[in-house]
Amino acid sequence: MSDERPNATPPTPAPATPTPAPAAPAADAAPVLSENDQIRHRLDKLALWQADGVLPFGERFDGTVSAATARAKFDEATGTGGVVTLAGRVTANRRMGKSVFLDVRDSSDRLQLYAQKNVLGDAGFDRLQRLDLGDLIGVTGEIFKTRMGEITLRVQDFRLLAKAMRPLPEKFHGLADVEQRYRQRYLDLICSPESLKLFQTRVRIVREVRRVLEDQSFVEVETPMMQPLAGGAAARPFVTHYNALDCRMYLRIAPELYLKRLLVGGMERVFELNRNFRNEGLSRKHNPEFTMLEAYQAYGDCRTMMDLVENLVCTVAERVMGTLQLKHAGDKVIDLKRPWRRVAYRDLLREVGGADWFDVSAAERRARVVARGLHVSPAMTDIEVTQEFYEKVIEPTLIQPTFVIRLPRELVPLAKTCPDDPTLVDVYELEINGQELSPGYSELNDPIEQRKRFEEQVAAGAEGVDEQGRIDEDFLLAMEHGMPPAGGMGLGIDRLVMLLTGAESIRDVILFPQLRPRAAQGALIVSEPTRDGR
Repeated sequence: MSDERPNATPPTPAPATPTPAPAAPAADAAPVLSENDQIRHRLDKLALWQADGVLPFGERFDGTVSAATARAKFDEATGTGGVVTLAGRVTANRRMGKSVFLDVRDSSDRLQLYAQKNVLGDAGFDRLQRLDLGDLIGVTGEIFKTRMGEITLRVQDFRLLAKAMRPLPEKFHGLADVEQRYRQRYLDLICSPESLKLFQTRVRIVREVRRVLEDQSFVEVETPMMQPLAGGAAARPFVTHYNALDCRMYLRIAPELYLKRLLVGGMERVFELNRNFRNEGLSRKHNPEFTMLEAYQAYGDCRTMMDLVENLVCTVAERVMGTLQLKHAGDKVIDLKRPWRRVAYRDLLREVGGADWFDVSAAERRARVVARGLHVSPAMTDIEVTQEFYEKVIEPTLIQPTFVIRLPRELVPLAKTCPDDPTLVDVYELEINGQELSPGYSELNDPIEQRKRFEEQVAAGAEGVDEQGRIDEDFLLAMEHGMPPAGGMGLGIDRLVMLLTGAESIRDVILFPQLRPRAAQGALIVSEPTRDGR
């Protein structure tokens, strides 16, 4: 390997005859070693690099292009793409006598490398053959195409940037152990280009969500993540202790009450992309730590928010995915074409539970729910029984985008009642692919009515007010200064990514989902490296 900096002017390529296609690994491949033996083997190689004066854990490496850019540089007319420099991880190694084919992958793509002994010299070629799968290297060379049509980089110089001390998983093309994918996400990203692409897509989705809102004059704000009261949603909070103030604090379950304070203060269009924490169950659709968009618009209402979220989801889908037709498991296709269906909560119950659902007795409704195989406890109220039927029987059937509107007041205590029926609230729940993606309200801005609703929650022992029955008096104080009529909405970012990418589990779209802790794997480096190259 040359002592020149890899971003210096590269040496002139040595003449080369047309390159053969990549071949299968040599038949005399080394026997399979245990992981511990492989680590010892890599420690021995580490000692050899150090003996050669090489820093095996990196220096700055400038002047690189991505593998995708390198591929794109190839010109069919000239048969070359010029000389480029790139960096990446070695993911394949095929030796053919005095030539070696390597695959290097970066965040953009994979690129094949072709190294020849007569170009690198005896010492350089020996060092290149010392590379292991997983090593990170920088490389300079000319882009060309093999006879088999593979765009390839002919290596002129290379540099070890980081020695991988552990081997990659045996099943390199995607981890078979689903739990390992979640616990060791870095291995999932290394081994699965599809997983890496999904999380790159997530980044683009979040970027476009911000852009759509900012284009409509919304401003992004930040509100406290530790709060003295757990409010804004009905959920069990995570509890912590603030030592400096010697007081109990809660990780937020929602930023709603703080964002509404900003409406009072004159910030008329606000949003926050925030982390929420709810001390509840884990499932395919739920993670206790999740990302949520909340947005509020002064002088709007529930319909304002329906228009906003419908435009937001469709615009992001078109910009990021390039289509409104989203493919999911099996032959399922979700069509986001507008306008989306809007249907009343009670009408859905009548469609599925019977036209007389609200005319029969509470006992009869309970019997119908039980007949569907659902468990209802004696302590459940009539509205809770009906909601159980909705969530377990009706909601899974709402595959295409559906705004469920005019919900019972008991389910949404922070929303305005419908002018024509005080038992209902002017809200929506957006259902897509059988799960709720977004709730939206005509926000309650009457402080007297809001206090009454909070007191009803406390009396009922509802979660989300406060474990000790406290009411957010500061929020009510803000409302008493005059909160404008407003529309508000939330949008689950994790579920939006699931919708757009076709992922079937929320754990597939969260880089580090919550899992039950287990004992750390621990280091397997159990001895000092030798220097004999074994």
